[in-house]
Amino acid sequence: MLAGFLVIYVTHKKESEEREATRARIVAEEQAAAAKKRADSEARAAKEAKDRQLATEKDLADKETARLARQAAADKEVVDETNRSIARGDVAAKQLAALEIELDTLHKAKDTTSREAFDLAKKVELARIARRNAELEIQRMTEMVSRKTQDSFLTRLPPPPPPPKP
Repeated sequence: MLAGFLVIYVTHKKESEEREATRARIVAEEQAAAAKKRADSEARAAKEAKDRQLATEKDLADKETARLARQAAADKEVVDETNRSIARGDVAAKQLAALEIELDTLHKAKDTTSREAFDLAKKVELARIARRNAELEIQRMTEMVSRKTQDSFLTRLPPPPPPPKP
């Protein structure tokens, strides 16, 4: 019985070991297939991630290029507007200088005209004073002549002739 048990046991053990080896081989093959599949998936995922990264970087580079182009256009517009403003400022400064010169000229002309008007008014007033003095002198001379003529014997009437004798 022991020999029968041993034969069954050894046979069963061999079968069991063969099954275990087969199962281990199948598990190893499955693990190898899973590892290969995982490696393929990881490689595919890495490739897709790299492609997405390249696409993202390309999009970012395109966006940055577009942003830089817009910024350059805006900078150029600002520079152009600044130059136009400076040119308008220069023209306005020249006009201002010309207007200031004209204003100074007009102020000088006004001062000259005012001075001339004052001088003319002074001359008119002096002429009035001289006229008044001349009139007073004439009146004084007339008065003097009148007095002298009144006092003069030539202006007196001769005495009346004596009445005729009858």
